[in-house]
Amino acid sequence: MDLIKALKKELMDEAGTTRKFLPLIPEEKYEWAPHERSMKLKHLVVHIAELPSWITMAVDADGLDFAANEYTPTPLGNNEELKEIFEKSLQQGEDALNRISPEDLEKKWVLRHGENILWEGTKYGMIRMAFSQTSHHRAQLGVYLRLLNIPIPGSYGPSADDQQF
Repeated sequence: MDLIKALKKELMDEAGTTRKFLPLIPEEKYEWAPHERSMKLKHLVVHIAELPSWITMAVDADGLDFAANEYTPTPLGNNEELKEIFEKSLQQGEDALNRISPEDLEKKWVLRHGENILWEGTKYGMIRMAFSQTSHHRAQLGVYLRLLNIPIPGSYGPSADDQQF
């Protein structure tokens, strides 16, 4: 099995699903969150849009230290910008997969906050985590949309809103 080819296919499959969700975001609700401990809708969708670029981080670095690298979300003004953020991030992720060798997928990768190790695995594992984070946060977005009474598109088959009975 060509693992890099499989990762590229998975990236594009997930991108197709994400592309169904992002246009549904009500811009007037960017500052809304379903709970005080939940992310604002705007923060959530920017995070989802940026996740494919995590592949670049996995390929080009041996880890990430949150204590040494402050995160600043990409500014977002409207859904057209959201689409641009996502497509740029997706291209970065695809380009990174085109650069990595199968042997490099096995190299160590560490996520930390200073001396505290949050996750330790391989570059392959970090790429898989980017995919898992995408599906996790896209499902979270589905809950947000449902609470805003916006029909949910299917992710891995039809949703209840897609069903025609």
